[in-house]
Amino acid sequence: MADLKIKIFKNNESDPDTTITIPGKVLEVAQKLIPKQAAEALHEKGIDINELIELSNKSDVQGTIIEIEEHKKKEKVIISIE
Repeated sequence: MADLKIKIFKNNESDPDTTITIPGKVLEVAQKLIPKQAAEALHEKGIDINELIELSNKSDVQGTIIEIEEHKKKEKVIISIE
């Protein structure tokens, strides 16, 4: 099972403001432990964490799976499976 990474960028910076890495082996349990900021960002974007867990179980899915840019908020969220 691959790791799930959530990167939150603010103010158009090239380095993330926040990076959350959830190891694949604990992803199902980690669903309850995801930091509030990341959980809110996912929920606001209509992203279902259960679907991300299922994707991380597939060996043929790797790399960036979702990239959301909110230009007015100057915020970008990248979700990847690595």
